[in-house]
Amino acid sequence: MEQKFKIMGILNVTPDSCLDGGKYTTFEKIRQRARAIIEEGADILDIGGESTRPGALPVTVEEEKRRIALAFDALPPDVPIPISIDTRHAEIADLAIERGATFINDVSGFSCPRMQQLAKQHRTSICVMHMQGTPKTMQQNPTYQKGVVDTLMGWFRERTEQLVEAGIERTQIIIDPGIGFGKTLEDHQQILRSLRKFRTLGFPLLLGLSYKSFLSQLLSLERIELREATLIANSYATCFGADILRVHDVKLHRDLRKISAFFSC
Repeated sequence: MEQKFKIMGILNVTPDSCLDGGKYTTFEKIRQRARAIIEEGADILDIGGESTRPGALPVTVEEEKRRIALAFDALPPDVPIPISIDTRHAEIADLAIERGATFINDVSGFSCPRMQQLAKQHRTSICVMHMQGTPKTMQQNPTYQKGVVDTLMGWFRERTEQLVEAGIERTQIIIDPGIGFGKTLEDHQQILRSLRKFRTLGFPLLLGLSYKSFLSQLLSLERIELREATLIANSYATCFGADILRVHDVKLHRDLRKISAFFSC
């Protein structure tokens, strides 16, 4: 059966990420987590060294570099799937590419010329995500005067064309509307109802719904209780156009993919 979407497994090597902060900060814990992500069926391994949860303070580049270096040291040898680096900083992306990363996942939307140059030079896949503000400020009354969907559509058109003009191939580009990054509950509803519209831009669509706070708002549940809600939300998202799911529970979404293929959803 044809696989309808790819699974990006999350490896946060941070002390303060909203769900798994502090779980994977030692060599052995990182190696165990990486092996689990691979063995459970992920297509991409996404490594992050800076929390981007709402209200998070930035870490120094030196500290992020230390975390990422440790993560790459701890990876099993000959990782059989592409490695993604989740970072806003070109120095970190450069380090990760030297260590084997072939995918840059930038929540700041590739606004940095040095990051663009790295993507061009190494022909990495890139995920261009929309965020209003910074992780520290993004959930402080986010507003979109022209409506969130029209705003994001315009932003993606402008940013992707700028990246192409900078020498990045269109085939390298993946887009992410940035669920949880400067949006209200209503904004999230409008975005998720418009996934097919985002697909008309001509780029694969990545979504990060895993344990996001809008699900907590919707269901009045604590974040740790959102395993089933994440699966349900992602099952709808894949039927409406999501190409890559960024998730914590890899095995659960591998099973979802098999069932979705069975239903041809």
